[in-house]
Amino acid sequence: MAEALARGFIAKGVLQAGDITANDPSADRKKVFQSFDANAASSNVEVVENSDIVFLAVKPQFVQPVLKEVREHLTDRHTVVSIAAGKTLSSLLEAAGGDKRIVRVMPNTPCLVGETASAMCLGGRANEEDAEAVRKLFSAVGRIVQVDEKLLSAVTGLSGSGPAYVFLVIEALADGGVRAGLPRDIAVALAAQTVLGSAKMVLDTGKHPGLLKDMVTSPGGTTIAGYHELEKGGVRAGLINAVLAATQRADELSKL
Repeated sequence: MAEALARGFIAKGVLQAGDITANDPSADRKKVFQSFDANAASSNVEVVENSDIVFLAVKPQFVQPVLKEVREHLTDRHTVVSIAAGKTLSSLLEAAGGDKRIVRVMPNTPCLVGETASAMCLGGRANEEDAEAVRKLFSAVGRIVQVDEKLLSAVTGLSGSGPAYVFLVIEALADGGVRAGLPRDIAVALAAQTVLGSAKMVLDTGKHPGLLKDMVTSPGGTTIAGYHELEKGGVRAGLINAVLAATQRADELSKL
């Protein structure tokens, strides 16, 4: 995820490669950053000393140890951005120091292709200037909204876990195409492009998805016949329940 963010920031021109310093326990991962002219640091402290915005792109269990390692080097100029799932603002502040500027961001995996759906919330002394800086960066690799922290579990259930649901939909649509006689590669390509184009219509037109659905659904036509089968199969309820179940699990994990 850190690599995807760095590449996206550079590609969109919001940062130069030389503005980025990264550290990783793996020498091979450091070489990846060096391959696109970012700076490889020898320690986490060096990253902090060379940065104004410090991204924590580590597994949740490593967040607090890393913050405690660098906390004495975090100053008024630093904004700490955590993309670690389940780590609350209170736990981040406890590890970093209660007077720090903390922004918690929940991105999703389409960040890897520059199309993330992210949400952020502010903690500690983080202010609107910090929010705007983070918004500018994440807008370069997709979309970001600002919410209260209490809503981040819902964000996790919807957009955090959502790509898995959409991949399932694409796979199922492609299976339907194969069942109807299409070659597998063509079916997958058509299904994926259909989802991509449909999503773009929602975002670009600003129209309610239900209205766009009605525009495709002619009286007595093929689409309403297929749509009827989806309703009989409980697809709508299944997706709603998936988001709610993932939200509940995110709440549980945040309390561990």
